[in-house]
Amino acid sequence: MQNIHLINECIQASDRFNINSQLEHLQAKYVGTGHADLTRFEWAVNIQRDSYASYVGHYPMLAYFAIAENESIGRERYNFMQILMC
Repeated sequence: MQNIHLINECIQASDRFNINSQLEHLQAKYVGTGHADLTRFEWAVNIQRDSYASYVGHYPMLAYFAIAENESIGRERYNFMQILMC
């Protein structure tokens, strides 16, 4: 029974190493995935900034937000750009 437990621990450790090496590979290959020293706050800010930039760049999403907030499309674009500049 102990041998099975020991084998499971070894498998889990190798899986963790494999996942970390895959993450490092993705972070090196793609610019937007951050790096190993990225804090949780910095990561969240990057996600928020990317989301607002996407909303401004995709007219249907911008129109959706404008209708949902009962604002003009230009006003929504302006508001999103103000958030991006902060």
